[in-house]
Amino acid sequence: MLVIALCKGRFLEPSLDLLARAGIHFTDDVASSRKLIFDSADQRHRVVLVKPADVPTYVEYGAADIGIAGRDVLLETGADVLQPLDLKFGYCRIAVAGRGGSGAAPAGAAPTTRIATKYPRITIDYYNARGIPVEIIPLSGSIELAPLIGLADRIVDIVETGQTLKENGLEVLEVIAETTARLLINRAGYQTKREEVRALIQSLEKVIA
Repeated sequence: MLVIALCKGRFLEPSLDLLARAGIHFTDDVASSRKLIFDSADQRHRVVLVKPADVPTYVEYGAADIGIAGRDVLLETGADVLQPLDLKFGYCRIAVAGRGGSGAAPAGAAPTTRIATKYPRITIDYYNARGIPVEIIPLSGSIELAPLIGLADRIVDIVETGQTLKENGLEVLEVIAETTARLLINRAGYQTKREEVRALIQSLEKVIA
């Protein structure tokens, strides 16, 4: 049996739809149930529901053979997993945002720019590569609020349409990376369950093609 870790939240329904089109069906309504573990109708696959940021951890440590998560989560966690497929949904940008005209400070400028984000690793790597000193303010939600009340100079966050930024008087200043949903594979599981894993990859390739 292959164990698949899926994200709770906005990725869940497109992930389930993708699996269904690949022939993996569930008797329970996974999206609306309070359960966290579901076996497929043919008893060949098991889905576990976890927080988006935890999917790479479950896969890396072998609690799940396979996972579906955004590239942003992979960049942030640095998990050691295989990434054989871009699943072509969940497109967003990882972006620096702030008030209009508040571009990045030049290298060596003082005082240090304060960045509010739930992506500290991505943010530090991005600014270090440019020689710009920053102070990271970690937040887990309502990131857009930080520049509005003086907590931070700008933010680094996921941007889908940009509407939330616009409604709060902010705009995208720099795009760090683009992100979509990715298929994750445990390295050891790819060897020990090679036939099952490759069969699933091939089924998903046909679906997204």
